[in-house]
Amino acid sequence: MLPLESALGDLAWRRIYLDLPWAEHGSRKPAAGTQEVADGVVQEIRDRLGDEPFAVIGNSFGGMVARHVAHTLKDQVLGLATLASVFTAIHEDRILPPRQVIHRDPALIHAAAEGASDFADEAVLQTAGTFAAFSEFVFPGLRGADQALMEQIAADYALDAEPELAHPQPFEAPSLHIFGRQDHVTGYEDGWAARDHYPRGTFTVLDAAGHNLHLERPGLVSALVRDWIERVEIHVGSGLPASAGLS
Repeated sequence: MLPLESALGDLAWRRIYLDLPWAEHGSRKPAAGTQEVADGVVQEIRDRLGDEPFAVIGNSFGGMVARHVAHTLKDQVLGLATLASVFTAIHEDRILPPRQVIHRDPALIHAAAEGASDFADEAVLQTAGTFAAFSEFVFPGLRGADQALMEQIAADYALDAEPELAHPQPFEAPSLHIFGRQDHVTGYEDGWAARDHYPRGTFTVLDAAGHNLHLERPGLVSALVRDWIERVEIHVGSGLPASAGLS
């Protein structure tokens, strides 16, 4: 999530980055499945913030967790944003576009580079710039992750209920949901179907973007995130102290 600092850096918002359990510098606490992880994040936020208002943003699996947080702590959540979020937990049930590479830079030689195969599996824009961003911001997390714990959680990957079903009342705080048109991992159709639940939501599907859309379209994603923050500030009124939680 650190690439988004460029969108938030000059704003008077405190940023809190929460490591999920499998992260190299995370708690490494055992977790039976996704519901336990999501409930643990809710408790961590309660411990750190009490009843302080905050906004939350999450990427991929973190997007599913962020939606759970936003609905569980709805009374103190100022806004919600998701990037390439998991909206349908079971992979076989997702509506996914075919795997597609929009651009492959012929000058990019990364066959022997560390992380190259992971990059090639997901990248839609295979350029030197996107590979450099992947190497800096994504691959260290993949390399340092507790694979056994990830497999354990993957075996019970779904929440007990999707947040929008568990809390059927519309989520009325400003929200942002960004998807990649070529994202063959989580897709965009399942998230797009939830749009009526978010009456203050910006929903956008970016062309030439896959699962790492904030690395492939950084300028556009940063502008959308900044617009979301501005909408949150307008919604709550100027001068209200707040925190932005980045999971």
